[in-house]
Amino acid sequence: MSIIIVLILVILSGTFSGLTLGMFSLNLTALERKIRLGDKKAKKVYPVRKKGNLLLCTLLLGNVAVNSAMAIFLGSIAKGFIAGLIATGLIVIFGEILPQAVFSRFALTLGANTAWLVRVFIVLLYPVSWPLSWMLDKMLGEELPVIWSKKEIKEIIKFHRDSPDSSIDRDEERISLGALSFSDQTAKDILTPKSRVYWLKGETIIDEKLLSEIKKMGFTRVPVFLETDKSKMGILFVKDLIGINVNGKQRVWELSRKENMIIIKESVKLDHLMNLFINRKMHLALVCDENNKFKGIVSLEDVIEEIIKEEIFDELDKTNE
Repeated sequence: MSIIIVLILVILSGTFSGLTLGMFSLNLTALERKIRLGDKKAKKVYPVRKKGNLLLCTLLLGNVAVNSAMAIFLGSIAKGFIAGLIATGLIVIFGEILPQAVFSRFALTLGANTAWLVRVFIVLLYPVSWPLSWMLDKMLGEELPVIWSKKEIKEIIKFHRDSPDSSIDRDEERISLGALSFSDQTAKDILTPKSRVYWLKGETIIDEKLLSEIKKMGFTRVPVFLETDKSKMGILFVKDLIGINVNGKQRVWELSRKENMIIIKESVKLDHLMNLFINRKMHLALVCDENNKFKGIVSLEDVIEEIIKEEIFDELDKTNE
């Protein structure tokens, strides 16, 4: 009979100890995410785990009570030193080390299977554990959700990429990291400088020579500036030249488009620039410095390249050839 009682106490001690480590190795944010993905185990654990301070007080009080009962019981059937040695050995090996090692590796599975048992413990110890948990709630507040920084998310993605069991491949990893990084960059980082941009003066007369030059360059959109007022900018859409009557009177500025122009500072972040491209339905932006001096151009393709971390060949690349 004594052996059975000791065995029950050891099992209870290990259960309380293992549950304490296992349950609190599951953070609420991860459980909520798993529930949204349809994980049934997380759904079983979450209602118990979300009452963090009450759960902690219940498990710790239960563990202390069981270990104390074991020491007292062994002391009644054995001499002092021997009883202490046996109690210490049983508690350390079977009440702490082994159960914590097991629960730490299979926390979610074991937590889901023992959630009903934890509820029983909470009910039994509620008169003592609730006042303590209430004080902890008042002093420490509710458990804060786990929020990862952008750098941490990047490291998580890299870890999954390098894991043989991960479903994330190299392309997905590259694009994910690019999407997380491009908002840290500015237009200045990716612009094509003015020295390599083909542009036209607004006062230029449209004639056969100019049409031939534009055709030879092969661009579909050309920046336009007024020589008399360089703060005024436009974009000439080459398709607007189709069927034009070359009479030597029409100037480039007259055909260039000024509406919905995207003119930005060098310091504009790429995520904001992407939104401008989408909202304005434009593919090209003119970049100026703080003094409104033209510095270069950025295309939608340039921004996308920073996301996918792959070069897309577009008409602007001709300026670099």
